[in-house]
Amino acid sequence: MELSWSLLALLIGLVGVAWAWHANLGARERANVAALETCQRTGAQLLDGTVAFRGFRPARGSDGRLRLRRTYVFDYSQDGVTRRQGFVILLGHSLESIGLE
Repeated sequence: MELSWSLLALLIGLVGVAWAWHANLGARERANVAALETCQRTGAQLLDGTVAFRGFRPARGSDGRLRLRRTYVFDYSQDGVTRRQGFVILLGHSLESIGLE
C-alpha cells in the first residue's frame, strides 16, 4: 500500500491533535486536584466540582525549557453563601501557583 504525502500529513496532524488533547486532559485533572486540596485545607467548598480553562501561553521553566503555562479558574465558598473565584496556574505538568480571592 502506498501512502500519499497528503495522507501522511493528515495522519501526523491527527496524532498531534490527539496528543494535545490528552496532555490538556491531564493538566486539567492536576488543576482539579490542586483546587480541591486547597479548598479542603482552607475549609472552603469547591463549587461546581471542577476548574474551568482560562487560557495558556508559552513560558520558560526554571530549566530554561519552553513549556505551556495554563491558567484555570474555579469557584469556591467559605461560608456556603458567597461565591468567590480562585485560580490554578500550571507550568508544563507542575503546579506553579494557586490562589484564593
